[in-house]
Amino acid sequence: MKYGVMRVFVEKKPGADIEAARLLADLRENLGMQRLEGLRKAVRYDAEGMSPEEFETACRQVFGEAAVDHVYPETLPMEAGERAVAIEYLPGQYDQRADSAAQCIQLLTQKERPLIRTANIYLLKGKLTQGDMEAFKKYCINPVDSREAAWDKPSTLEQKDPQPADVAVLKGFCALDEAGLRDCHRQLGLSMSLEDLAFCQTYFQSEKREPSLTEIRVIDTYWSDHCRHTTFQTIIEEIGIEEGPYGAVFKNALAAYMALRKQVHGGEKPLCLMDMATINTKALRQAGKLEDLDVSEEINACSIKVEAEILPSGERSGEASETTKVPYLVMFKNETHNHPTEIEPFGGAATCIGGAIRDPLSGRSYVYQAMRVTGCGNPLERIEDTLPGKLPQRTITREAAHGYSSYGNQIGLATGLVDEVYHPGYTAKRMEIGAVVGAAPESHVVRETPAPGDIILLLGGRTGRDGCGGATGSSKSHDEQSIETSGAEVQKGNAPTERKLQRLYRNPDFTRRVKRCNDFGAGGVSVAIGELADSLDIDLDAVPKKYEGLDGTELAISESQERMAVVIDEKDLEAVLALADAENLEATVVARVADHGRMRMTWRGKSIVDLSRAFLNTSGVSQRADAVIAQPAGEDYFKKSPSPETDMA
Repeated sequence: MKYGVMRVFVEKKPGADIEAARLLADLRENLGMQRLEGLRKAVRYDAEGMSPEEFETACRQVFGEAAVDHVYPETLPMEAGERAVAIEYLPGQYDQRADSAAQCIQLLTQKERPLIRTANIYLLKGKLTQGDMEAFKKYCINPVDSREAAWDKPSTLEQKDPQPADVAVLKGFCALDEAGLRDCHRQLGLSMSLEDLAFCQTYFQSEKREPSLTEIRVIDTYWSDHCRHTTFQTIIEEIGIEEGPYGAVFKNALAAYMALRKQVHGGEKPLCLMDMATINTKALRQAGKLEDLDVSEEINACSIKVEAEILPSGERSGEASETTKVPYLVMFKNETHNHPTEIEPFGGAATCIGGAIRDPLSGRSYVYQAMRVTGCGNPLERIEDTLPGKLPQRTITREAAHGYSSYGNQIGLATGLVDEVYHPGYTAKRMEIGAVVGAAPESHVVRETPAPGDIILLLGGRTGRDGCGGATGSSKSHDEQSIETSGAEVQKGNAPTERKLQRLYRNPDFTRRVKRCNDFGAGGVSVAIGELADSLDIDLDAVPKKYEGLDGTELAISESQERMAVVIDEKDLEAVLALADAENLEATVVARVADHGRMRMTWRGKSIVDLSRAFLNTSGVSQRADAVIAQPAGEDYFKKSPSPETDMA
């Protein structure tokens, strides 16, 4: 029997309503809502796919706790003078509360997982004006991920997405002149340069066909600054040195760098910032002084070899016991999420640490330690002084801290250093850095070159619209409209699923079957799977979805978090599926390694991407620029760095 949607409201009892009390004080102090006399907060749950008896049990055991919660079926009691506002996530955004509730109910009923939708309900009391209410909504609703929710109970929670359109082909693209290309570039909102788009046109002209829209989106993602570091790869043609007291210092440093280039690679590689940053390490390795560096074709995290001293089981460090030396790999990774955290602080900071964890994790190591370094404008600035199109600095710094700690606490990661720099230079763009350290026994890690016939599994979370365009979005310049137009570019983290992946990746029976692995970060399928082998056949119809209605382009570039792509030998498929199932993780065959030198994707049985690997690997047109080494301010620049506190004052 099919039952309709049932609704319940859950509100913390007095004394346990800490969040409501904190928000009340915040609104009075920072938003100036002195007419606000009281504030209550409740969570509204709509559920479908359960019997009334199962729903009643869930109200007591899942939605609410008798000791601290009032549970109100169907209707939330309101006092005289209270005005209500309901806020919910935008459709397609991941709602962890709803997902967790659905999983708990499935454990209770041992049946299919029900559909759950949630909303936060705020009851404001006082002689509030319409302006007060609008100010409250603007303060509490971030249009990037949330909206004001409707009050009527829906007839169903099933998403009735329209059938996605068929494959779109950009007819006439190969014949566009410069003005036409410029117009195409603008209409599609591409992050690649106009020169890159012209380069694409030349490629498709050589193939004597028009590109699909998916192909252009995939190329734009693959060549984005986020994925290919094109800014740091910009070829520097001439370097000038500004006259001043440090001219000789810079001249000598530049000469030393040029000599090192000639020694390491004969000066044949392009002169760029990336070469400057890596030349010393390459020189040390060439001289045989980096014997502990772990070198492989995998580029997920920096990895070094160490001999770890392992204590006997049950004993602690400092006790007089013999230790066993075991070869280990130690991995380091840092992630920056400046743009996502700027426009959606909680999700941006959460997926910053989540993304940092997944890189060493894809190297089959366990992440055990983290560091967070951030930069923010003055969090004490008045709300009315917020720059147009920006969130208040107080909101950014507070919600980002909440997002990072929420993810770290759920996944069980110790963060040893947290440092936030307050400086006016970070008012225009937030700095959010998460760095991690991981380790694994070297014997647990097998790295092999994928061979034709190998299969590629997608492990972990399902795919949704969240994060479509994240890589290209963070590679664009942004303006005051970005907060309203870039919502889909910020992913939602799912720490419990990543925790399951961590458990799976600590099992050597699994890791020793993995030939190569990538985490799903920037670029989604197009990059995470696209980088695994030179020849690939990818079936987008096989990619597990959070909901129906996604088209081929969305499936190809969505950056939904907590997913892994692994290459395994087909003979290991049954064993790997069983190991994933033991951790309650979905595992799906989505691609195969081939030998045709192309990346191919099919959707609805049709080819929507068919690109030469050699073309993709060009990363587009090389950017060129001249550079000038400017004289730093202050004669003691190399002796003392200015402090943020001094600058702030």
